[in-house]
Amino acid sequence: MIRKIITIDENKCNGCGLCAEACHEGAIGMVDGVAKLLRDDYCDGLGDCLPSCPTGAITFVEREAAAYDEAAVLENMKKKETTQNSDAKKAGGCPGTQAKTIVRETIATDDGPEPLPCGCPGSSSKAIVRETVAAEKPAPTEALESQLRQWPVQIKLAPVNAPYFNGAHLLIAADCTAYAYADFHNRFIKNKITLIGCPKLDAVDYADKLTEILKRNEIKSVTVVRMEVPCCGGITAAVTTALKDSGKMIPWQVLTVTTDGKVLEND
Repeated sequence: MIRKIITIDENKCNGCGLCAEACHEGAIGMVDGVAKLLRDDYCDGLGDCLPSCPTGAITFVEREAAAYDEAAVLENMKKKETTQNSDAKKAGGCPGTQAKTIVRETIATDDGPEPLPCGCPGSSSKAIVRETVAAEKPAPTEALESQLRQWPVQIKLAPVNAPYFNGAHLLIAADCTAYAYADFHNRFIKNKITLIGCPKLDAVDYADKLTEILKRNEIKSVTVVRMEVPCCGGITAAVTTALKDSGKMIPWQVLTVTTDGKVLEND
């Protein structure tokens, strides 16, 4: 069948492996230090890998390719999970699930941070040192006011035609951003309708639902807030696809939050 599928320019590939980490389906692998599309039927054509590539080596083409085989992908993912769980037990647990202490300044070591033996670079454990400032006055006792304007907030739970979407400024955020950025409510949620999700862990493609939300409602603007880790590029890719498929010209922007709580310039 003729369908949309990724292609990788090996001359542009720098061998970083970020696209392989971002490909949840396992369609991309590293062969002799270069990214390769291993199986056509593992590629869903959604392009979660595109934002993770720092050199622009990955693009879409339309060509003869095997149809996307979701059953085969799920079976492959189960095999990988079984292998990873086995390895994690031998090593005393998965590094990506270990506790992480957030501090303000990164403590340098002679050898630098120890790399993970496998897995997404964004799940590497690190400590960020934050300076403790002694308060001259007792902290105010009144609670901060939430700026959340609707419920539910999970992308996969929100109805596509809820009345609060009409005329809304939409915030679509990776769920970790609210933990990383201290003043998330006032900076991002205030005066917006909020949708959150995790492109790495949620077993769902957001693009279709976001497309329906944009089509059925008069959305005034879209703000995407993602983490700096490569796997978070999936949420940007989903919004990009939804905006394109909705057929509407809607102002939008992407903001990136670092793991130590800073906001980078617009993407």
